[in-house]
Amino acid sequence: MESNRADSFLRLIQQSQQGKLKIYVGYCAGVGKTWQMLQEARRLKDNGIDVVVGLVETHKRKETEALLSGLDIIARKSLHYRGIEITEMDIDAILLRRPSVVLVDELAHTNVPGSRNSKRYEDVEEILAAGIHVISTLNIQHVESLYETVEHATGVKVKERLPDRILGLADQLVNVDITTDDLRQRLTEGKIYVPDRSEAALSNFFKPENLEQLRELTLRELAAKLDAKHRNQLPDESAYNPDQLMVCLSSTTQNCEAILRYASRIAGRLNRNWYAVYVQTLSDSPTTIDARVQRMLSNTLALAQQLGATVFTYKGDDVVKTILQFAREYRVGHIIIGNSGRKLSFWQRILGRQTIVERLIGECRGISVIVLDTREEDAKKRRKVSAPNLNNLLSGIKPQDAWKEPIRNAKVVLWESIIEMEEAFRELLHECCIADPDIDETSALRALLEREKQGGTFIGEEIAIPHARLENLKKPVIAIGINKIGIYDKESSNTARIMFLMLSPLSDPNSHIRLLGLISTLVSEIQWRNMILQASHKNEITALIKGKVKQLQ
Repeated sequence: MESNRADSFLRLIQQSQQGKLKIYVGYCAGVGKTWQMLQEARRLKDNGIDVVVGLVETHKRKETEALLSGLDIIARKSLHYRGIEITEMDIDAILLRRPSVVLVDELAHTNVPGSRNSKRYEDVEEILAAGIHVISTLNIQHVESLYETVEHATGVKVKERLPDRILGLADQLVNVDITTDDLRQRLTEGKIYVPDRSEAALSNFFKPENLEQLRELTLRELAAKLDAKHRNQLPDESAYNPDQLMVCLSSTTQNCEAILRYASRIAGRLNRNWYAVYVQTLSDSPTTIDARVQRMLSNTLALAQQLGATVFTYKGDDVVKTILQFAREYRVGHIIIGNSGRKLSFWQRILGRQTIVERLIGECRGISVIVLDTREEDAKKRRKVSAPNLNNLLSGIKPQDAWKEPIRNAKVVLWESIIEMEEAFRELLHECCIADPDIDETSALRALLEREKQGGTFIGEEIAIPHARLENLKKPVIAIGINKIGIYDKESSNTARIMFLMLSPLSDPNSHIRLLGLISTLVSEIQWRNMILQASHKNEITALIKGKVKQLQ
């Protein structure tokens, strides 16, 4: 079985010009992930593949150390932090050596401050972008969206986590599984930790009930990931089932992080784009809420982006009206909202007042509303209202090639000095009008600015995606602006360095949503954004865009 897996990855790397990623996933330390990774490396080397060890943690296990014999090892880089010398993987040396395959252990590791990247998975993204294939290892508890699930199952708060999208990047996922009894026996025999540490581990994290739950979680998650990968290979069904998913956030919502992780998992199951929408009321303005709440909101929106959501901030006093307006524009079929536990008084009920959740359920039509009970810290109780039938909705989206043409054919504008948002709109819109002379430039600009008033399209991570749907447009048109210094929105004080301006037909909401989803996927990768910002010519940027779009097919 293992030989077949190695042969499969061998064929994959021989056929590809892009770096491919393979991850050995386990439910706990000691199941044999690193051992199997090294076994595969030796088989690849026997087949003439140039394999090097970027970083492998043996934890002084003799069997693991023996497998390193005969493999080329890239020396680690020494860094000093607070007077202590710490070694990390030398990514510069790997890129200079340019092997065919590099082994990178413990994918969720946090690098020492001062390193090239803050996380090891970011190192791996950079290596993959250079066309080098990577084999890595990961324990399931380090996946971001599983944070609460793991904490509830084991009582442990996992500090080192990586975004779910990294698992999505993997071309192959391999489950490394042994029985929990065998794992505990290995621990007792000192094959995982030194004896003193083994005794403490057996009575804490390595308790049978913890291991069984983690093992079950691993099997379930990998089955879901493989199912999603299979569904991505099916014909495009988005025209028949285009519903997207959105999460409603506010400054008063409790346990926002749990809501976002839940939404990320549902979006992954449904294979849909998803959005995190924060409606800022007058009471939420920076002048009226304290610094603690502002920090909480900032952290929440940052986590939403890390989990793969496209984040939007709207201003409006009628929260429900704003949510439903967004849902209609973005073809949202599933709304997730937290139940704050707020209760209305008897007299408010007599006067006909309703909570936001009650109004949302009452006023939406054709949309499933999922209400999560976030009042309890552990969020064990989840009450669903009009919950979606997952069995009916689990259909994959594999977009066909033609609809991506607006992005591949997008005009590119480079700016050398800071530019204000409206001026950037005008210049990019002018490029769109050159591409499609039937566009009325004046009315298109008006539509873009009106859309901006409804909610800013500066979505964070220095990205802006202004867009509008026009009545007489026949097909979508996109222009891309790059400014290494910044595109400035004086209304919100937001800054972007990459701007995708998109116009799409009012009569074709599907193309609008699909292109927004593709743009969001493009800009979510840190390494790709950096490559775009480092490019000095339009042709280079166009090539990077076309290459990335092709890679996402």
